Amino acid sequence: MSASSPELASPSSVPAADAASAAPAVTPVRVLLYSDDVAVRDAVRVGVGRRPAKDVEIVAWHECATPEAVIEQADAGGHDLLILDGEAAPAGGLGLTKQLKNEIFDCPPVIVLTGRPADGWLASWSQADAAVPHPLDPLQLCATIAEVVRTHIA
Repeated sequence: MSASSPELASPSSVPAADAASAAPAVTPVRVLLYSDDVAVRDAVRVGVGRRPAKDVEIVAWHECATPEAVIEQADAGGHDLLILDGEAAPAGGLGLTKQLKNEIFDCPPVIVLTGRPADGWLASWSQADAAVPHPLDPLQLCATIAEVVRTHIA
């Protein structure tokens, strides 16, 4: 059989469109992150990185340290996901979540960082879409972000 025989197709002869269609689509996500504690904000950003999952990419982080800034930014729009620290002071992320969900039309999904696993009921009360307890586990946080994005954004 000669090299020009059309009977055998080499992997390089597969059209690029077919290879691209096999790859999962990536959902770009812009995140608003709230905590009064810079260490918590750093732990979230570093723990999540740019790709919490193969199909989810964080394209922008906007950090807020005050509840007023969160309300202003959420009201302005432009964020796909909000991550709010339930242990922040003077206003925790749980109360802010309740306020945002009740006051902002088409509020983006919210993940709250709770003080402990038993605070899940507070997350439900606040209308949060998901909750991750302190101490933060990067794997759990990434999995939660990916699940929320797939369910509410993608």
